[in-house]
Amino acid sequence: MTSTTLDSTGSGLSTKQKVGVVLCILYSLSNVPSVLEAPADGEAGPPMAILVVDTVLGVVGIVAGVMAWRGNRVALRVAAGAIIVLTLTGLPAFFVDMPMFIRAIVAVSVVLTLITVALMFSGERRATSVAD
Repeated sequence: MTSTTLDSTGSGLSTKQKVGVVLCILYSLSNVPSVLEAPADGEAGPPMAILVVDTVLGVVGIVAGVMAWRGNRVALRVAAGAIIVLTLTGLPAFFVDMPMFIRAIVAVSVVLTLITVALMFSGERRATSVAD
């Protein structure tokens, strides 16, 4: 009879991946209070439904980020998906009449998302041998 033991001492994430997961958690955390930031009547801003979706995706990103930190590879993908969709909900700001500071915030979030996802999925480089 053989038995298998699971080693749960390390998260199995590289340093770059850990930085990406931390950025993901922080970005998700910054989107949780979105539902409380509804624009006043007559002001430009996202619809309430988008703000609710952003809040839910922020919570999903935090939970998945924490699970990814603990080594869950599926949670790593869920966290990345959550912040990608979060960023996609802000892209209409480029196509409608919005104040410039809102467009700048969306542009920064797009760049942050690209960097975060790239870091989250950057694995350790493996040594390869070249056959002569």
